[in-house]
Amino acid sequence: MPLGRSRNNKRSSYTSYTSTITTIVFVVLCVLGVWLLTSNSLAPPQTTKRTAATNVNGNADFSSHSRLNKKDTPVYEDNPGELPDDAIKSDDHHHAENNNAADDSTSSHMNVGTGNSVEKQETTTTTPQETEGGGNDQKENNGEIPQVKESVDESEKQQTDHNENQVSEDSSITQNQQQNHEESVSKTSYSNEENQPKHSTDQDQQESSTEQGQQQPGQGQDNEANKDQENNPAEDQPRDEVSNSEDNHQMEQDTEASQEQKLNESDHSEEEDQSSKRTDQEQGTATGEDEVQKQEESKQKDATAQEGLRGSSTGDPQDPQSVIPNDDREKRIEEQQRQRQEDQQLDETTQQQASSAAKQQEPQDDENSQQQQQQGGQSQSPAEDENFQQQQQQNGKTESQEKQSDSSFPGGDNIPKESKESKKSWATQAAQSENQKERRQSDSEGDGSIYGYSWQLCNVTAGPDYIPCLDNEKALRQLHSTRHFEHRERHCPEEGPTCLVPIPEGYKKPIEWPKSREKIWYHNVPHPKLADVKGHQNWVKVMGEFLTFPGGGTQFIHGALHYIDFLQTAVPNIKWGKHTRVILDVGCGVASFGGYLFERDVLTMSFAPKDEHEAQVQFALERGIPAISAVMGSMRLPFPSRVFDLVHCARCRVPWHAEGGRLLLELNRVLRPGGFFVWSATPVYQKLEEDVQIWKEMTSLTASMCWELVTIQKDTLNSIGAAIYRKPRSNKCYEEREQNSPPMCKSDDDPNAAWYVPLQACMHRIPTDESERGARWPVVWPRRLRTAPGWLNSSQMGIYGKPAPQDFVTDYEHWKRVVSSSYMSQLGISWSGVRNVMDMRAVYGGFAAALKDLQMWVMNVVNVDSPDTLPIIYERGLFGIYHDWCESFSTYPRTYDLLHADHLFSKLKKRCKLAPIMAEVDRIVRPGGKLIVRDESSAIGEVENLLKSLHWEVHLTFSKDQEGILSAQKGNWRPNTYANIS
Repeated sequence: MPLGRSRNNKRSSYTSYTSTITTIVFVVLCVLGVWLLTSNSLAPPQTTKRTAATNVNGNADFSSHSRLNKKDTPVYEDNPGELPDDAIKSDDHHHAENNNAADDSTSSHMNVGTGNSVEKQETTTTTPQETEGGGNDQKENNGEIPQVKESVDESEKQQTDHNENQVSEDSSITQNQQQNHEESVSKTSYSNEENQPKHSTDQDQQESSTEQGQQQPGQGQDNEANKDQENNPAEDQPRDEVSNSEDNHQMEQDTEASQEQKLNESDHSEEEDQSSKRTDQEQGTATGEDEVQKQEESKQKDATAQEGLRGSSTGDPQDPQSVIPNDDREKRIEEQQRQRQEDQQLDETTQQQASSAAKQQEPQDDENSQQQQQQGGQSQSPAEDENFQQQQQQNGKTESQEKQSDSSFPGGDNIPKESKESKKSWATQAAQSENQKERRQSDSEGDGSIYGYSWQLCNVTAGPDYIPCLDNEKALRQLHSTRHFEHRERHCPEEGPTCLVPIPEGYKKPIEWPKSREKIWYHNVPHPKLADVKGHQNWVKVMGEFLTFPGGGTQFIHGALHYIDFLQTAVPNIKWGKHTRVILDVGCGVASFGGYLFERDVLTMSFAPKDEHEAQVQFALERGIPAISAVMGSMRLPFPSRVFDLVHCARCRVPWHAEGGRLLLELNRVLRPGGFFVWSATPVYQKLEEDVQIWKEMTSLTASMCWELVTIQKDTLNSIGAAIYRKPRSNKCYEEREQNSPPMCKSDDDPNAAWYVPLQACMHRIPTDESERGARWPVVWPRRLRTAPGWLNSSQMGIYGKPAPQDFVTDYEHWKRVVSSSYMSQLGISWSGVRNVMDMRAVYGGFAAALKDLQMWVMNVVNVDSPDTLPIIYERGLFGIYHDWCESFSTYPRTYDLLHADHLFSKLKKRCKLAPIMAEVDRIVRPGGKLIVRDESSAIGEVENLLKSLHWEVHLTFSKDQEGILSAQKGNWRPNTYANIS
């Protein structure tokens, strides 16, 4: 429609064939001369208008391109840039009034230059005969313009205002300016031919087809005119033979166009305001996918417009009967106005909804607005419109799911949300542990921001080594007994501390693995006492500014690797790294045994109490070896039953035989049926009276527990010996015992309950049904990492709503994609310096499994109020622990390089405050360590504020569709004041 109207206002009659040729030659000479000399003197209004007209002729896609690429618009010396919308509208109204008052002869004389200029721009290599044909093209289109305008009007709504400005401005040129105007327009046409942006290949195809005279459907008005020209050779006669009839017809068309322009001008100005607002919004949020979608929509509009052009050119353009009668035109104009008003109301409603919606809903609102614009602007058939709506609804559901899983985060996808129905199929540790400590219930922090919180240093005796749940002096003073090492167990304060642990003076960036296994910085763990006590056993020595670990333990002073191979030789079925993958090291010391088992592809959970040996677990973690602070006292260990392939004790100083073997029975609970217990202690190989007595009691106890003594071997190099036992794989021995001692546990005693559950001196029955966990040994490593456990029932719903085995596989594939495509490259993390990792809310252990090939280990934490999936994590050859993040974790300060929290904080907010939790995160992470958070946007905002108040550097925050991701790094900042002693 815009092009048709522009040409309609530019049509004129030629006096003769000779005058046409003369004019063209004159124009070409002027263009070549003037353009080379004074190209900067072009009038900017004509430049912009003519460029727009040419692009409209080539492709209906111009509107979107011109608005999205405003910087492509030429700006000349006398043009400071694009004018505001209101300024353009004022000029348009002014020119429209001048256009109505303009003389007909002025309009016809003006169009002599403009018509040739536009035609020259479209086909620059035409012969005089082709130029005459081009003139007839324009003449033929005079009778066809109204039909073209009406059929294209709906699909080209956004372009009409721009082209009407051109028409009204050109029509306002007075007769006294014609000679200069012809020359200026000619220069402008030629300049635009050189500078015109190439927005679409469709335009080039149309121009090429016009030059060759080919009959290709859908190529626009000029192709149809060329086809008519070939079918009607008589129309190649000189234009003066039909000039009189055409002048009369031209006057009628000008009057009708002027009337319609007045009717539509106000609507078009309002539509341009709305269109410009939508365009500005799209410029701020559009992605590569949006650009592709816009191009496809523009192509659909272009195809619809061309269908309208073909449909309107069936009659003879010169025949007055082919022109729509005035009565019908008025009815159609009124119908179009009414349709525009309805569309305007829909657009206003959409804009009001968009302005009140949250930022995360803006992309969806833009998509709906574009759909409404397509429905209001395209002249599709009812069948096509219905199919389009059905396809959009179907695609909308698919795209929303894909965005939720893929597009919300850079390079990665969202984990599916937990299914509410699945919670019925899974027990939680809190529910299983009937005798657990009563949990505190706290309200959420609400919407208040804590950014700028005033932090202070912890004023405690432990200083830089403060562990809140193990250094609670107030609770320790209230203990009635320490017989069962209660003073080494967890006693958490009622309110989580919000103070910060100081950093030791002289602290340095930890040495990277594997060099850290041999030495660490002394000032990072400034405790020389252990070196003084155990230096002669090669535990640890002070060497200048380093602490070194030449041997590793009392039982293997000549190195742990020899000791590890010694055990493999003693029992070949151990098969380190294949059959035996996850082990428990009790009383680990500095954890050299577990540190060197990494070379055998074995993962070791080491633990020792925080006792007089002074920070032995802290040494282990500083070396890059997994360990926790724990003790075998009065409570169960925080692990599920039947999960460790092997349990190791080398001079661990645990009285296994005391009190009916309560502590050894706890090892029996966590040891897998068929698993090994390696006891390397003095009662095995020394003959002192005390050792002999302990050996007799251990022999009786292990026999009553149905443990098989596999072998007793001596290591001559280290002068030690080891007894290796094996747990039974069936209940046959239990049933054949003469005495029921130790007794079998009651049927209602849950072996998996481990959170603040007192020890029980009893044994649980061995599972015999293959559908039960523990009845079969896991497949060999590393195949067990990616294989769903055989006891996972397909009838059981998984955490994310799928059958449990399928849920397991989906989770694994998800985290492999996230880690490889996002975490490795887009979070600004140097993974070569990451060794100790904690997944603060593990489900199936997929995050840890995705990191298998890297030189790091992951402590998987399963929250006590979450589905109990920790047995699955152990079954696949990983390890972890139960914990409640409303309390402090049992580790030393500055022991982890990276913490990962997936949808953790939004859940914790419902039970406890976030400030103590973030203080705990700050305590655990090393200076320079990282935190990755994936959670709801509201939780991300609160965590970000808290991290900034702690002077962490936030590298990345990204939120979309109420989901977000955050990556941050801890610095060396500490406050200057200490908190008051409570």
